[in-house]
Amino acid sequence: MVEQAEQLELNLELPEPNKQLPQSFLGEKREKEEVWIEEAPGLLYIKNYITADEHGALLAHVDNELWLDDLKRRVQHYGFKYNYRARKVDMSMRVGELPEWLKNLSKKLHQDKYMPEAADQVIVNEYLPGQGISAHIDCEPCFKDTIISLSLGSGCIMNFTNKLDKTQKIPVWLEPRSLVVLRGEARYGWLHSIAARKWDEWEGERRDRNRRVSLTFRKVIINKV
Repeated sequence: MVEQAEQLELNLELPEPNKQLPQSFLGEKREKEEVWIEEAPGLLYIKNYITADEHGALLAHVDNELWLDDLKRRVQHYGFKYNYRARKVDMSMRVGELPEWLKNLSKKLHQDKYMPEAADQVIVNEYLPGQGISAHIDCEPCFKDTIISLSLGSGCIMNFTNKLDKTQKIPVWLEPRSLVVLRGEARYGWLHSIAARKWDEWEGERRDRNRRVSLTFRKVIINKV
């Protein structure tokens, strides 16, 4: 289990205007639970990392910001903008400091020892029912070892596939308020993807997808010329 540090309060406040979040998928508050995925060393899933109130505040902050249509899905870039086609990041792509609501969460992820240093780049992705993302490994020369994604809104299955043996696949159910942490072999040796469909089958039951928003935290590598 990951060693616990003194708790850092997020102190998230709702932006103006206050956007109300539907409560149907939040469920009751439960204790944080860590699950190591042994088949992919370095893959850690954490249930209930944030509270329902923090979840609502984060989603309201996201929806209070400007969305970009860079991809088939809507995105937001913080810290640095990432060039998907060139697969590169440099200082010309810097868009400023993380806003306080993301900076606090980045510091907490570092303090809780999920990231070796605070993230300085965050990408927000919106997935509507039927949308997904193809199998990939986050740009190795662009971002350091640890990648973390926080799920808001709807749950979905994320598939992890061994890049050397595509028959090795691990499905992981991502609940709202959960974290998935990729480091080491899980970061560099396993592709991750979300199938483009409107529902998932998990534990023998159909689970319809609703709108899902992910916050992915990364530390940029800047190569000095």
